Amino acid sequence: MNFLRGVMGGPSAGPQPSGAETIQKLCDRVASSTLLDDRRDAVRALKSLSKKYRLEVGIQAMEHLIHVLQTDRSDSEIIGYALDTLYNVISNDLEEEEQDDSEEENLPKQVDDLGSQFTEIFIKQQENVTLLLTLVEEFDFHVRWPGVKLLTSLLKQQGPQVQQIILVSPMGVSRLMDLLADSREVIRNDGVLLLQQLTKSNAAIQKIVAFENAFERLLDIITEEGNSDGGIVVEDCLLLLQSLLKNNNSNQNFFKEGSYIQRMKPWFEVGDDNCGWSAQKVTNLHLMLQLVRVLVSPTNPPGATSSCQKAMFHCGLLEQLCTILMATGVPADILTETINTVSEVIRGCQMNQDYFASVNAPSNPPRPAIVVLLMSMVNERQPFVLRCAVLYCFQCFLYKNQKGQGEIVSTLLPSTIDATGNSVSAGQLLCGGLFSTDSLSNWCAAVALAHALQENATLKEQLLRVQLATSIGNPPVSLLQQCTNILSQGSKVQTRVGLLMLLCTWLSNCSIAVTHFLHNPANIPFLTGQIAENLGEEEQLVQGLCALLLGISIYYNDNSLENYRKEKLKQLIEKRIGRENFIEKLGFISKHELYSRAAQKPQPSFSSPDHMMFDHEFTKLVKELEGVISKAIYKSSEEDKKEEEVKKTLEQHDNIVTHYKKVIREQDQELEELKQRVNTLTSQNEQLQATVTQQVSQIQQHKDQYNLLKVQLGKDNQHHNSHSDTFQMNGIQTEEVSKLKEELEEWKNKHELLQGQLREKDSVIEKLKSSQLEMGTMEQSSQTSKSGGLEHNNELQKELEMLRSQIKLQSAEISKLQIENQKLQVMNATADPVLGGSGATAANNSELEGRLEQEIKELKSEVKALSEEKESLKQHLDSSSSTVAILQDEKSKLQQEVAESKKEQDDLLVLLADQDQKLSALKVKLKDLGVPIEDEDDIESGDQGDEDEDGDEEEQD
Repeated sequence: MNFLRGVMGGPSAGPQPSGAETIQKLCDRVASSTLLDDRRDAVRALKSLSKKYRLEVGIQAMEHLIHVLQTDRSDSEIIGYALDTLYNVISNDLEEEEQDDSEEENLPKQVDDLGSQFTEIFIKQQENVTLLLTLVEEFDFHVRWPGVKLLTSLLKQQGPQVQQIILVSPMGVSRLMDLLADSREVIRNDGVLLLQQLTKSNAAIQKIVAFENAFERLLDIITEEGNSDGGIVVEDCLLLLQSLLKNNNSNQNFFKEGSYIQRMKPWFEVGDDNCGWSAQKVTNLHLMLQLVRVLVSPTNPPGATSSCQKAMFHCGLLEQLCTILMATGVPADILTETINTVSEVIRGCQMNQDYFASVNAPSNPPRPAIVVLLMSMVNERQPFVLRCAVLYCFQCFLYKNQKGQGEIVSTLLPSTIDATGNSVSAGQLLCGGLFSTDSLSNWCAAVALAHALQENATLKEQLLRVQLATSIGNPPVSLLQQCTNILSQGSKVQTRVGLLMLLCTWLSNCSIAVTHFLHNPANIPFLTGQIAENLGEEEQLVQGLCALLLGISIYYNDNSLENYRKEKLKQLIEKRIGRENFIEKLGFISKHELYSRAAQKPQPSFSSPDHMMFDHEFTKLVKELEGVISKAIYKSSEEDKKEEEVKKTLEQHDNIVTHYKKVIREQDQELEELKQRVNTLTSQNEQLQATVTQQVSQIQQHKDQYNLLKVQLGKDNQHHNSHSDTFQMNGIQTEEVSKLKEELEEWKNKHELLQGQLREKDSVIEKLKSSQLEMGTMEQSSQTSKSGGLEHNNELQKELEMLRSQIKLQSAEISKLQIENQKLQVMNATADPVLGGSGATAANNSELEGRLEQEIKELKSEVKALSEEKESLKQHLDSSSSTVAILQDEKSKLQQEVAESKKEQDDLLVLLADQDQKLSALKVKLKDLGVPIEDEDDIESGDQGDEDEDGDEEEQD
């Protein structure tokens, strides 16, 4: 302590030492002192000087402090002082807090550089960071807390380098995850701040932290702190969750699969009394909404976004958000962010879009939420950011939602407009905004209506039917005509840009709409006049959009109007504007700065209303059509015709593909139905098999009971009541005999049925015989096949004879069984009077029982033999039916060959007739030339005479 008094400025007669000298002496004391107390006191003194003399302590003492961390780990107090001193040297937070307003402006930059330089010195040896990780594992508060703060400061100064060292350190990230489980809130809260810096812009560390159960721990902390009513700790946890999930598809999927989305629902359970929103609650709820948007962001993979959207619907999170949306007393910024969140939760998800369409505002009478939001959008007194959010919500509701688009457009059609005027529809609000005096309302309504027509040709045609009443006494004007009228009146730039975007979207890929547009003779001169003028920079954007609209009118023109055919419009551009000038004006759109901003993301975000010019979906349309229109302007009429033919061919091909897709879809449905039927039948089969198994077990039980009764009967014969038992036994045998009779009757019926089937097969074979005999005049090839068929038929006849003989044998066996059955009945009849006699008849009864059992066994064996013969008869019948089918096929083949041979004969006869005609004509020519020709009749007679002479000579010989 005396040493400290000397160096810290105690009473001394000599000159006072400077700060640098004091620090040097303290450093020497830390390095050379052998007593732990002296070293501890020196480090404590360095800590007190480190805030004022940061540079000197950092330069002279850092190496000694690191050495203390390595060698004096047994003493937690000196380790805590050393860590605090290093934190004061490296951290910039303390310097920023103590800065005076009078300090120079460049001092903060110097402070930042100082902290970064000291951090670089500290992490140059990676062992220092590893040592720090080891110290953070210590449970002692005086070691763990300053260690966490120091590591956080290192990550702030040199984040990527420190992240890499921790990543390669064994269990480095896992050690830090234990901080979230610390029971001391100060360490736990600073651990959250440390993990924020650790996970910043590092996907690998984010994945490790997520799989170390970070989501579960952070959500538990948020719940413990009171969800949105919690303090700054909730805010820090939400920031860490955002850092883990943003642009990390793996963690997002893990968050969804872990059912953590369901745990977000209580965050948004805001009470009925929404008064008294604290600033912290607003901040927390804002971050919670942003976290939901991170999971359903349009920049995420579509599959991941869709699965999160469905999970939010099923767990009731979307319903809770809609409740906040329609609640009263919600702060404006929370309401705006809620609208943006609902927008992205429903974007492109049909199920969520349908639910949102069914949400009603708590008004009297209830109005759809969409109508209430549109009323805010076209109200110029509402905040600008809120109107942008409503527009984004409307766009997301219509994104890939043809059903929703149809519902919006239907509110504009004459047949669906409410004549009473009691309720305001979405279509009426859009038309009101489209033609109001507020240019921002004009632009928002035009863009919203364009989204209702996006990629929907049917609705573009239906919208042509919309008629507007402009003033009393004047005829109604179509919506298309009214838009062009406002354009020609020279309104504000924002209004004209919105209307031109609407017209370009409406006319693109819709030839009928182009025809309606060209039918107004004032439209084309207006467009060419706008494009040809040399106007200022503000009007260049309007010129570019006019060029785009004119190009669409050419590209999608079906040449139905003679005065406005493609070729004539191209000639008009060549004369009035010039092709190069037209292409240059068309390029003004994509070169505009506001176009580039709008093309970046779907959400409309503008710094001021004046910058609200382009819509994200419209930028896609411009990108798609700009090159196509440029080519169309330079194409000749012949190329246009070829292109139209190619288009028609492609349309036909598309129709064919669509047809086959429909067929395949139907076949898939049939296949699914068949699969379901197979599954049903399989289950029924299994049930039947189980029933059969159960019945077999029951039969076995009955057999066992029967055997038990027989045993009991043998025992009871030794007693006096043997007569009644014997009578009961005979009763059982009589029942079995009656069962056998029934089985015999069944076999008789089956036998008759088989004989009937055999007779049918005989008649079929007889018919085949007769048909084959009728074909006796066929050629040699057909005769050979016929003889083969007859031989096969003979074999079949033999098999049938064998079957008949087997059936006769079976009938004989059946008659034999009947005779034996009659004998059994006689024996039973004779057994009844005997039962009334004395006890001497017991031996006869036992003998009768033995004979009956033997005969029953013989009957059962014969029934089994009959069932086997029945199966063999079925097999023979199946083989005979297959033989008949083969014979019928052979018959049809023979008939076909006969028909072909007849056809060949007819062809030969025609050829012979032609040759005879040619020969006769040649003979006539030869006679005219004087050549002697013998007639065929003379030649044939001569030949016949020669043959007769030869025959006579042979007879003489």
